Amino acid sequence: MLHPNAGKKVQKEDLIDIEYLIAEYYNAKPNIEDATQKVAFGTSGHRGSSLKSSFTHTHIVAIAQALCDYRAEQKIDGKLFIAKDTHALSDVAQKSALEVFVANGVECVVAKDGGYTPTPVLSHTVIEANKIEAKLCDGVVITPSHNPPQDGGFKYNPPHGGPADVDATGFIEKRANEYIAKNLEGVKTTQDISAVGEYDFITPYVKDLKNVIDIELLQKSTLKVGVDPLGGSGIEVYKKINEIYGLNLEIVNDKVDKTFSFMSCDHDGKVRMDCSSPYAMSSLIALKEQFDLAFANDPDFDRHGIVTRDGLMNPNHYLAVAIYYLFTNRPTWKKDLKIGKTLVSSSMIDRVAKSLAKEVYEVPVGFKWFVEGMSNSWLGFGGEESAGASFLCFDSTAFSTDKDGIILNLLAYEMFARLGKSPSQIYAELEQKFGKSYYRRVDAAATPQQKAKLKKLSPNDITSKTLAGEEIEAIFTNAKGNNQPIGGLKVVTKNGWFAARPSGTEDIYKIYAESFISQEHLESIIKEAQEIIGGVF
Repeated sequence: MLHPNAGKKVQKEDLIDIEYLIAEYYNAKPNIEDATQKVAFGTSGHRGSSLKSSFTHTHIVAIAQALCDYRAEQKIDGKLFIAKDTHALSDVAQKSALEVFVANGVECVVAKDGGYTPTPVLSHTVIEANKIEAKLCDGVVITPSHNPPQDGGFKYNPPHGGPADVDATGFIEKRANEYIAKNLEGVKTTQDISAVGEYDFITPYVKDLKNVIDIELLQKSTLKVGVDPLGGSGIEVYKKINEIYGLNLEIVNDKVDKTFSFMSCDHDGKVRMDCSSPYAMSSLIALKEQFDLAFANDPDFDRHGIVTRDGLMNPNHYLAVAIYYLFTNRPTWKKDLKIGKTLVSSSMIDRVAKSLAKEVYEVPVGFKWFVEGMSNSWLGFGGEESAGASFLCFDSTAFSTDKDGIILNLLAYEMFARLGKSPSQIYAELEQKFGKSYYRRVDAAATPQQKAKLKKLSPNDITSKTLAGEEIEAIFTNAKGNNQPIGGLKVVTKNGWFAARPSGTEDIYKIYAESFISQEHLESIIKEAQEIIGGVF
């Protein structure tokens, strides 16, 4: 049900109390017996809030020590690049982590002048450093991504520059919780962090953009383009792009406000910097009358939000457009590059890929599954339905191996400048060729026991032969591309599909569904999906 404040500017009385939030970061002590207060690495690191005792000084020093242990075990002894976003808890969490890293003899590098560093910039930095450094370098991003202002997050990016795999996060999570259970016995800290180095992360990243985006084309373009960084970590990136390349990107908001008071409320009335939500992005959508193209990012800049004269683009629609454009406008790319998609992304991608005679590499939810393919230059593009993607340089090498909302935004600019059509107009053409997609995600209540059962389902547990009037063609619980468990299942017919997987943080399960027939057919898929899942509970 839509909250009455959805799409409306957040009210002053609903803004977070930053002083109290930070005080609780130091004062709150997690209860290790409470699962919600343990260290838990999901698809993008550990997230929580000091107000819920799930993101505190205790958590961060334990995670930092666990990471030092992991680095020692893996013989990673080069520079550790540390990025942070504009969430209030990111500042204090960075300080806590540095006190542990320095005490463990780790050579740390942070942004100069206390600045902010986007996730893709950190990824690019690690990749480039490992081309020239004698010792292996890696990175940390302190961010809860698009989560509300009261949240904090901590992500680890190994030497490949992308999100850590489950082996790494499993080690760090387990070791960190052991430290917390022992009242931080064995955790080294120091107050003297003067040895920490500083670095200009942004300039090298921006200078290298010419290797992944046709900057010369943008320089010649007369399109009017607006940028709303949404108070995030990449404001200086867009300023630097204008400075170095002479582009005329109009930055409509260059303020950092840790309460995010300029935001509109999301569908549930919460402040959430989700640049794919039409409610959170009300202010961005309003720019469609002023600009030919406008775009935004979430606080750590790993997600993209694209607005044309037609409004905010659905992330699935833009992924299909980006893939179509890239694989028809990158003549220097290797001919055998594959297209990466998560199993809950639109099948429009599969139809586009088939028309291009390109192989689709379908994986479970999580960008980490694309890292190997991008690092080793056999995956040209990797994208998630939640508005996160990245792609290779012109020479088929990796630019960033984490989600990169900056290059996805600039790609929209490039395709508009080259083709004379907005991304939404290009998608309309794809619909004419491949059919109209009806796609929706719904959440349904599930007990912890039901979630555990859903996670362990096998295709044999599903007895239905049809779905919404069509014969079921496939049921699988492991992704087709890499055969990794999807933590649920996917059911496919000729013109539709659904996938169901449990939430990692709430007592719900998520159903993703798509139809290429009609809205009514989509609703039938969702209804029958709920009945099928209910039958195995």
